[in-house]
Amino acid sequence: MAKKRIRVGLLGSGFASRFHHDSFLKITGADIEVAGVYSPTQANREKFASERGIRAFSSYEELLGEVDLVDIVSPPYSHEEYVVRSAEAGKDVIVEKPFTGYFGPPDAGDDWRGDEFSKETMLTEAVASAKRMRDSVEKAGVKLGYAENWVYAPSVQKECEILRASKGQILWMTAEESHSGSGSPVYGIWRKAGGGSLMGKGCHPLTACLYLKQVEGLATGSDAIRPKTVSCRTHKITREKAYRDAGLIRTDYFDIEDYCQVHVTFTDGMVADIFSTEIVLGGVHNWLEVYCNNHRNRCNINPVDGCVLYNPIEAQLEDVYLTEKLGTKQGWSFPSPDEDWMTGYPQETQDFVNAIVGGPEPQCGLTLGCDTVAVVYAAYVSDERGGAEVEVPQV
Repeated sequence: MAKKRIRVGLLGSGFASRFHHDSFLKITGADIEVAGVYSPTQANREKFASERGIRAFSSYEELLGEVDLVDIVSPPYSHEEYVVRSAEAGKDVIVEKPFTGYFGPPDAGDDWRGDEFSKETMLTEAVASAKRMRDSVEKAGVKLGYAENWVYAPSVQKECEILRASKGQILWMTAEESHSGSGSPVYGIWRKAGGGSLMGKGCHPLTACLYLKQVEGLATGSDAIRPKTVSCRTHKITREKAYRDAGLIRTDYFDIEDYCQVHVTFTDGMVADIFSTEIVLGGVHNWLEVYCNNHRNRCNINPVDGCVLYNPIEAQLEDVYLTEKLGTKQGWSFPSPDEDWMTGYPQETQDFVNAIVGGPEPQCGLTLGCDTVAVVYAAYVSDERGGAEVEVPQV
């Protein structure tokens, strides 16, 4: 039997588009053609396309008419629009994290500040956005993959295997994603990013924790275990008067937090604690530790010690990629042998394509996308209330 041919259109030409494109080249079980790319900036899309030998579409509408699957790797404020329009056109969809959010009222100008706006309004509107995305996908009968790579990271998937085999009960999880600041030019502006460390980084470990509790519930013959309440504190560390800037950490944020800690309780009474910050040097720190009634597992995503390198001269590795946001190549470091694989990018793409060609629903789809949005913005409400516990709305 011939493999099903799927034409893919990338909607966005930034950092995430690179590893999405590369992941499609590794797909098995389907005939994948990356038909082309569109982004509003002509120079960016043409450069991205020419480097990969694909087409640069001149508009979203042009791309939509030529593809079967739309891969949305545009800034988060555009996710709802493109998911809804793609679904209405009968196209399957992949959407990058964060799923959706709140990006200000329609008339918000450059001086609008998310850190001074009602978080209860944000929660209501962000959940409504997630519902519109869910409804459009379900009405159209298309598939949606939520591209949260932590779900597919090999270390997290190994914990899933252990949970299913041991029928373990997760009592507590701790997790973190931190580094020294995003390289995106629009990160730091709530209107573009929908929040700061909690939204842009905390969504990664949060979704992984939500996923593991779902897996646990299903493995033990009950319903998926869902988030129930959240409490949260955020801070603007690099904007404190006492902060001493050594020039190594990004500080040019307009209205977002650069530190957060989140405490989640689940419907079974168990808990998770999540940290995400922009104030950590030495590369990306991604890890999740699971404390069960019958085992304990630390899932290291980055750094990992598959390679432990000592390099005495910075310049001799000038053209060698070691790992994301390392800062310096001199001294000891932990190069990732295959960073995309360790962080789950090819695996998530394979899972989405499998669903499209007739396999089971994606492991990370509508439910996790909607739950993540609800927890993130309920957490912002908690922070606004000084850390008080807030119920998580069920989307």
